Amino acid sequence: MALHPEAGKPASKSQLVNVARLISAYYTNKPNKDEPSQGVSFGTSGHRGSAFLNTFTDTHIAAICQALAEYRQQQNITGPLFMGMDTHALSEAAFSTAVEVLVANGVSLVVQENRGYTPTPVISHAILDHNESSDVLGDGVVITPSHNPPEDGGFKYNPPHGGPADSDVTNQIQQRANQIIANEMTEVKRVDLVQAFNSDLVSEVDFAENYIAQLDQVIDMQAIAKAGLVLGTDPLGGAGLGYWDRIAKHYGIKIDVVNRDVDQQFGFMRRDKDGKIRMDCSSPYAMAGLIDLRDKFDLAFGNDPDFDRHGIVTKKAGLMNPNHYLAVAINYLFQHRTDWPEGIKVGKTLVSSSMIDRVVNSLGRELAEMPVGFKWFVDGLLKQEIGFAGEESAGGIFLRRNGKPWATDKDGIILCLLAAEIIAVTGKDPGEHYAELTQKFSAPVYTRIDIATNHAQKQVLSKMDKSVITSTELAGEKIINIQTHAPGNNAAIGGVKVSTENGWFAARPSGTEDVYKIYAESFNGQEHLQQLITEAQALVDGVFKSANV
Repeated sequence: MALHPEAGKPASKSQLVNVARLISAYYTNKPNKDEPSQGVSFGTSGHRGSAFLNTFTDTHIAAICQALAEYRQQQNITGPLFMGMDTHALSEAAFSTAVEVLVANGVSLVVQENRGYTPTPVISHAILDHNESSDVLGDGVVITPSHNPPEDGGFKYNPPHGGPADSDVTNQIQQRANQIIANEMTEVKRVDLVQAFNSDLVSEVDFAENYIAQLDQVIDMQAIAKAGLVLGTDPLGGAGLGYWDRIAKHYGIKIDVVNRDVDQQFGFMRRDKDGKIRMDCSSPYAMAGLIDLRDKFDLAFGNDPDFDRHGIVTKKAGLMNPNHYLAVAINYLFQHRTDWPEGIKVGKTLVSSSMIDRVVNSLGRELAEMPVGFKWFVDGLLKQEIGFAGEESAGGIFLRRNGKPWATDKDGIILCLLAAEIIAVTGKDPGEHYAELTQKFSAPVYTRIDIATNHAQKQVLSKMDKSVITSTELAGEKIINIQTHAPGNNAAIGGVKVSTENGWFAARPSGTEDVYKIYAESFNGQEHLQQLITEAQALVDGVFKSANV
């Protein structure tokens, strides 16, 4: 995908979403029951869509929540459902729908007081905290499309284990929700929003208080305070904006919030690589505003709207590639968390950098390599078999300092604070640590490209097997591995990964957008990387041609 000429520049007024029209579309547009692409569809991060495209409407959310309420009854989940939302406009609307339907079904809800915003990791943390001390298990919902554009909405379900629901659960909810829509919504129970909030089934709490009070159980906050670091953050108008001032005050550290706007048009954003507004804290174009200010701080960082991702900005390196920071974080944690269980593993997704493999091997640790999707790490984290889990798209989580689970979903807040701990304890920032790793293991070049595709092509890609690879060489090197299943759990990766001694590529369809993704990495330089991408794209084109899609 060619770089847009306006990438990194301020958004223009002409591209700002009409929020009033978007909310109107949410309540008035209906999905076409004969169009599969407009149905409920749970990808790796829940159901996502836009009211303008008839893919995220009141109909979708009401059906999903009715199906969820029925699922909870079947599973005998009778404890509270912890529900949070981010700052997208459709999150506000979907929150109202969810409350009306869930309360009508007798579900006890715990929500942020005054209809405030709540980061994804805070909900995961709250679920685990509750379930540790109660025999009546609770679960949770986060209403967010993550870093997607302002016109999008999203809905994620986290069962009692606190992490993203696995496919067995989401498939059941998805199938039932689409059945409810097909039946003209006649099975949906619903009460008025005011009536719901006035009932005994809705409790309003301050989620932030308990989460912030426990942060020193997972991060060495005292070391950060003692070091006197000057930290800067751009929350990108997200759900955790109000957390940073409270964290700073609670622990006596210095955090300058450079952008305090909550704007459902996200008009303060810099444009992403394709010219769109996208709150992607791993994109140097979306994060250009904070990168420009990096010399003011010892360390700066940003998060996406639901705060499950992180973007680390250092003075010399600028915005770190997420893979680079994950390698540094793993290298640091497994040398400084001496109370973690012996033999604990490192988790990563199959499409994350092979630099991580080299770091893990040097630490004498075992690698648990999984398909894309954080749900694959939940069990290992709960059983304290995985100490750190990360993915290439700037998501990560790790155990408390005593080796107990903190959360089982991605936590962008603690990944940002860990970067500050690394400076405080070692005297070097994460960028300097990564430079040392490249001296030891070489410097790979990595990329991911998104290519527009359609529903039929995505279906074909997701079912690829090893037979699609007929060549014995890739980019001038002998192919040494072809993978369609992840070695960490033997689960299908929904695509294919092909590796040589010094490079690899993976191709898989997106679970949330009409694109397919090619990931590639080379330890032989940029020219070799481009050759990998070219050959990967040719392979995918051939698969489409053979399938006549």
